[in-house]
Amino acid sequence: MHEGHEEMFRRRFFISTLLSIPVLLYSEMLQEWLGFSVPAFPGSEWINPIFAVIVFGYGGLPFLRMAIPELRDRSPGMMTLISMAISVAFVYSLASVVFPTQSAFFWELVTLIDIMLLGHWIEMRSVRRAQSALDELAQLMPDTAERITDDGETEEVPVSDLSEGDLVLVRPGASVPADGVVEEGDSDVNESMITGESMPVSKEPGDEVIGGTINGDGSLRARIEATGEKTTLAGIMRLVEEAQGSKSQTQVLADRAAGWLFYVAVAAAAVTAVGWTIAASNDAAVIERVVTVLVIACPHALGLAIPLVVAINTSLAARNGMLVRDRIAMEEARNLDAIIFDKTGTLTEGEHGVVGTETADSIDDEEALALAAAVEGDSEHMIARAIREAAAERGVSVPKAEGFEAMKGRGVRARVSGDEVYVGGPNLLTYLDTDVSSDLRRFADEAGENGQTVVYVVRNGEPIAAFAMADVIREESYRVVDALHELDIEVAMLTGDSRDVANAVADELGIDTVFAEVLPEDKDEKVQELQNQGKLVAMVGDGVNDAPALTRADVGIAIGSGTDVAVQSADVILVQNNPMDVARLVKLSKASYRKMQENIVWAAGYNVFAIPLAAGVLAPIGILLSPAIGALLMSLSTVIVAINAQLLRRVDLSIPSLPGVSPATGTQPAD
Repeated sequence: MHEGHEEMFRRRFFISTLLSIPVLLYSEMLQEWLGFSVPAFPGSEWINPIFAVIVFGYGGLPFLRMAIPELRDRSPGMMTLISMAISVAFVYSLASVVFPTQSAFFWELVTLIDIMLLGHWIEMRSVRRAQSALDELAQLMPDTAERITDDGETEEVPVSDLSEGDLVLVRPGASVPADGVVEEGDSDVNESMITGESMPVSKEPGDEVIGGTINGDGSLRARIEATGEKTTLAGIMRLVEEAQGSKSQTQVLADRAAGWLFYVAVAAAAVTAVGWTIAASNDAAVIERVVTVLVIACPHALGLAIPLVVAINTSLAARNGMLVRDRIAMEEARNLDAIIFDKTGTLTEGEHGVVGTETADSIDDEEALALAAAVEGDSEHMIARAIREAAAERGVSVPKAEGFEAMKGRGVRARVSGDEVYVGGPNLLTYLDTDVSSDLRRFADEAGENGQTVVYVVRNGEPIAAFAMADVIREESYRVVDALHELDIEVAMLTGDSRDVANAVADELGIDTVFAEVLPEDKDEKVQELQNQGKLVAMVGDGVNDAPALTRADVGIAIGSGTDVAVQSADVILVQNNPMDVARLVKLSKASYRKMQENIVWAAGYNVFAIPLAAGVLAPIGILLSPAIGALLMSLSTVIVAINAQLLRRVDLSIPSLPGVSPATGTQPAD
């Protein structure tokens, strides 16, 4: 839409400006001011009215058309003001032709329309450039792909013809045509345009590739898993489009102010008309003052102040791996008092391994591991995978399990060789109302002191073994906690692990508040607990298991892989699995809000001084603004707001800019 309007205003500006030249040349007032003359000929007295009518009909028509919806919706705004100004000038100028004693107003009319067209052209151009995120994303996807046929040959086909299950060849330097999984080949893939991670990511068979990313020096054969609207890139584009179309609280305020400005301008114009009618005998002076007031009060700058910042903010966020679904949440991020992180997979790597085993006298280590691996055979939980991997590494023979059942937040159970066997954490023992032996308790205490997770094996109601599971703290977690503390934000951690494990991780990272042994359905209560203390709270989780907490939080932040872009419960989605982006999000929110405030102050403050000046309060000392000068000042204020918004692109989102924080890697430049 903005691109079409930009082209329309540009074309009409140049044509209207050319048509205005004869009007300016044959204006008696300009000839007198500038000391020049042009030859007169029979009919030359009609040059001004004829060309002015053409300019009004061609250049002024877009404003009249766009004013109709405002009037229909009973929400008059800038287009209504512009239409009133040029219509008053046009009608008065035509009247001057019928009543020759009146002063003509043609040159002011055409220059007013020309400057209005120029201002709108610049405005549409700025908005289109600011909203370039969608265009940039769309250009990432190639037009064609090399599909491998059944006989091993390749054929070039449009990307739109690809289907799930197709095998494609991705040559060195080519773009991946759609989401898929590598079946053959090794290469480094540049995913910075999707995830914000500047370092290429190594890909080998079994790894996922994202459509639109760029292959490195190796050749890849990938099996397509998603095409069209199902791809990661399509999901990102939908979120960016939603964000650019949504309104922030500041924008709502600015829109309301722009609406009220119409009534202020009309009232000021009426007062000006009465005042100048009393003070001046020249009707042209009265019309000139009224038109100038209507023109200079057009809320262009006010209407552009926030949307332009929002568009640039969204573009910057997308380029740095942050997808904004809710503008209000993005704006609220600057005021956060506390941020709650889900521990596993966010602050930690989320990849567990069995690092210790303790058993009761009735069972040995290998038998306990075999039972646990059997029960966890159908589970996809990371702890289940770790137990199965440990059993495979030790060559343990795993018996067959039956009647598998996952117990949310507590563990799993199944029948093995006729026995009912449970595997789970501390919540499992509470659920079964059972206690462990002194040896298992001592083992669990030592594991907790070392920041390890303990998983119990319970057979027929009796705890018979415990495994210590280690989950490595991510390097970025240390830095994000420091960065948020530098921003005076409290950091909390939420986990279903035991309190000992949670406290060990919290002490290591310097986290302020710990919520341990929390069931998934109770996570949102912990968010509310901080909110009840009067704090503005953000929740950072994986966007699936943490959905209730993400929804409850004032700002819900989903953090996960590049394929998890359609999380409906989150306000902001961090494409790259990097907790450091939370600090960058807060920083971008603060910088964007500063730009909104600056633009609002300028746009509103401009009218405070401009409207009285246009009305002629300084006329006693010889200062009067013509309608054309008023239009120029109005357009200049819009340009200033646009330039100020563009300066947001220079915001430094790298974490080294925060005092006391070590340098970050993988941050996209703000351009």
